[in-house]
Amino acid sequence: MYVPEGSKFVGSAIQGTNLREQDINVLTLYRGAKIIPNPRADRILEPNDKLLCFGKMNSMRDMVPAKPRRRRNPKITELPPNLAEATKPEDLGD
Repeated sequence: MYVPEGSKFVGSAIQGTNLREQDINVLTLYRGAKIIPNPRADRILEPNDKLLCFGKMNSMRDMVPAKPRRRRNPKITELPPNLAEATKPEDLGD
């Protein structure tokens, strides 16, 4: 779980995030190049921290903001006539 700048978790201790009450355990805290396994409950979270968590999938899924899904509209273009002629199935052989 990523803790972005401006998150309500920034400046809070891990115990203050109420993750345990939602059956979510913080296994590892990644802070820049530093890896903190099994962080203490009184560890204060900072912007850009990443938490490796274990718990109920539905609880964790609710904490991650939904990304707006972009619909892809591929551009369809015509093949040039000389290429279209060269790719006829009968010209491909066996």
